[in-house]
Amino acid sequence: MLCAFVVLISYSLQSKAQIAGLNTLTLLDLSSQARTSGLGLDYLSVFDTDPVIGIDNPSLLRREMAGVGSLSFVSLFRGSMIGTLSYAHNFERVGTLMFSFRFNNYGRFDGYDEEDISTGTFSAADYAFTVGWGMWLDSNFSVGANFKPVFSHYESYSSMAVAFDVAGSYVSDDRRFAATVMGRNIGAQISTFDGTRESLPFELSAELSYKLSRAPFRFFFAANELQRWDLRYEDPLNPTTTVDPFTGEKTTESWGKGFLDNLLRHAQVGVEINISKALFARVGYSYRQSAEMRGIEGVNFSGLSFGIGIHTKRFDFAYSRRNYHMSQAPDFFTLSYKF
Repeated sequence: MLCAFVVLISYSLQSKAQIAGLNTLTLLDLSSQARTSGLGLDYLSVFDTDPVIGIDNPSLLRREMAGVGSLSFVSLFRGSMIGTLSYAHNFERVGTLMFSFRFNNYGRFDGYDEEDISTGTFSAADYAFTVGWGMWLDSNFSVGANFKPVFSHYESYSSMAVAFDVAGSYVSDDRRFAATVMGRNIGAQISTFDGTRESLPFELSAELSYKLSRAPFRFFFAANELQRWDLRYEDPLNPTTTVDPFTGEKTTESWGKGFLDNLLRHAQVGVEINISKALFARVGYSYRQSAEMRGIEGVNFSGLSFGIGIHTKRFDFAYSRRNYHMSQAPDFFTLSYKF
């Protein structure tokens, strides 16, 4: 079916791979922010005035982000792109709100029926409107939530869902350490593509960052998919059990190697380097992305990301490149401006 074909394409565009068939509307699981992607992460846990932090992590929204607009653009395959437009405003009695509109446009495709007769071209796209809320309980602890209605239209198939993110953060007194725990994409489909109700890509995760006091480095560490331990699957190119074709002897992967491999699939790491007052460099790595995209050679640059950032009094600009797999490394651009 045409819908199934397009859904498979949307799965391939995720920032971190999903086990096929478990979820739908996976745009909910993909950050379009250049700073976040340059660090190889899904959201940021850092005390900063950069408004892109609050788009994916509402618990770190604060009044200093109010009055700042942000525009992000991601160039994917030919004819496909992702865009996000956001603006933050502070309400004295409510807290800081972040309003975001996002689209994932997968381009146009040639359609054919079961007899291989052309049915013309069709488009595929996802749209999401997000309202994020954040409030500081005191100088160290904060909470926040995102409300995310999502609409998808693939050829003649449509689906709508409502999802929530709930997060809590802690920031140290010196502001060099920050930690966040978040439940993402809590919700359900309101209408389905073909009458079959599918689950959203729910995830429980935690992230922390630490800025060295006497060096220009800030380190990030994230633990993802905490709601599910086993993230492995049997890769026919790299099987865990092999059989010698001459002797018939079986060789099985050791328990320790399998345990370590599964553990590392939950981790993402990144480092941000403050080159000067206004210039930043970023590098990130996802072992899971690299392991799932590993070819016969066993070595590739999948899971590696990098980027740069420029910070001024009025605007911020960030660029990054994230290697999803050997043949796809999209470019991310984000511009923020204080009105």
